[in-house]
Amino acid sequence: MSDFEHYSRRYECARMRREDGILELTLHTDGKELSWGAVPHRELPEAFHDIARDRENRVVILTGTGDAFSGPRPSADVRQGRPASRWSVLIEEGRALLHNLLDIEAPMISAVNGPALRHSELPLLCDIVLASDNAAFEDAGHFESGLAPGDGVNIVYPLLLGINRARYFLFTGQSLSAQEARGLGLVAEVLQREGLLDRAWELARQISRHPDLHLRNTRRILTVEIRSRLEAYLELSLSLEAMANMQLNELTK
Repeated sequence: MSDFEHYSRRYECARMRREDGILELTLHTDGKELSWGAVPHRELPEAFHDIARDRENRVVILTGTGDAFSGPRPSADVRQGRPASRWSVLIEEGRALLHNLLDIEAPMISAVNGPALRHSELPLLCDIVLASDNAAFEDAGHFESGLAPGDGVNIVYPLLLGINRARYFLFTGQSLSAQEARGLGLVAEVLQREGLLDRAWELARQISRHPDLHLRNTRRILTVEIRSRLEAYLELSLSLEAMANMQLNELTK
């Protein structure tokens, strides 16, 4: 049994298929739209690690299932303070989630098939970002839901939007449509939903014609700035997020 045959079946929230070195990674919850929670938070860092270690993966396509890339938007009653012991695990997973994605040296294409409301920075960390015309980008899981936005959105969005636009976006819970995201430089192409994945595969085949080291080193070169900022700031901002959340325990006593 090859490594791919083993790890491609390990995960509840990620379905994988590979053809001619192109890996299609589809996020889901029970075969439907990805519902963010403990399972993807735990599993995706491990899945990204497995993908990064397998040099047979020459290009990676990241997409979602059904009508949404990730969600749902949390309700107001989910605000709760987590204990330090739980935050220790969440910080470790949160750090690995982004670092392990960027450790994938194969060029990455995201095909955002609908609203990305939770961890919308993940598809934006891909080298080419495609979006369906019904897609939207939002940080629904943080400020308005009682969490300080410290798990990477605070690093990725200022890089892509500029500092002032990003602060407005994160403080207000703004939702950016696919066309708005394209106008702001977050998205390269907006397509009809039916042709989205076909276009991702077309680009993946075009890119995969190049030699392995050319592909991998280009990806490394083009993510140097992002990786350096994550290394510098992510641990601190995750800790600040945890501290702000733990205060809720005091306020509810």
